Amino acid sequence: MSEKGEAAGVRFGSESDYVRFKENVKKKTGIDLSLYKEAQMKRRLTSFYEKRGYQSFEDFFSRGISKDESVLEKFLERMTINVSEFYRNSKRWDVLNKVILPRLLQQSSRLKIWSAACSTGEEPYTMSIMLKENSSVRNYSITATDIDDVILKRAKAGLYTERALKELSTPIVNRYFHKEDTGFRIIEDLKQNVTFQKHNLLADTYENGYDIIICRNVLIYFTDEAKREIYRKFNKALKPGGILFVGSTEQIFNPEQFGFETEDTFFYKKTSDI
Repeated sequence: MSEKGEAAGVRFGSESDYVRFKENVKKKTGIDLSLYKEAQMKRRLTSFYEKRGYQSFEDFFSRGISKDESVLEKFLERMTINVSEFYRNSKRWDVLNKVILPRLLQQSSRLKIWSAACSTGEEPYTMSIMLKENSSVRNYSITATDIDDVILKRAKAGLYTERALKELSTPIVNRYFHKEDTGFRIIEDLKQNVTFQKHNLLADTYENGYDIIICRNVLIYFTDEAKREIYRKFNKALKPGGILFVGSTEQIFNPEQFGFETEDTFFYKKTSDI
């Protein structure tokens, strides 16, 4: 047991218990937990199941995930890394708007964008707001994907707390949200260019022809091998000159091995096929 696990009061099950759990989860959901950093994932899931009264990973799967749909949904939510606000790390979005987009628009008047692991939708809707506000952009589509159906339903509903909107100016909030008793709801006009779909980054095929792929604050949970495979797939999914936008803790070292070059901090331009 790690010192961090002991400090948190978390008791890891046996190695064979977790191995069987990974096999069962993969059969049940298609999620391959072996592609996630193991110590980190075991801490998160052990804490999760102990709080719900399960005694081991085997107990968690047999009495919970396999029999109780609500437990399965909560487990999948736990696997999803929630983005908590619009324009998270706003200076990076400014770079995208003022530096990256003008170059991309010289290549094509239509932008095809993918927000991967989009969680509850703040990211693709941020992109949609930015493009609506940019007078140079006339034609765009955003595909937003996540592994969890429940999370995607919340994203499609587009209802957010005031806290999630803290980086937005009052005029932007008034323009793109309706105030309701339970929060702020995205206007229908903003949703028209955003399509939500279920997608597993580690198992499903990728579309291609994208100008921009946004995948932030999720790759840090994957093993190095899984990340390398995803970078290769992102390369194939992007047009020549297309951009991969990653999170603030996900700098790609030696991006050339994946056919990218650094265009700006956390922005990688596709320079070659691999």
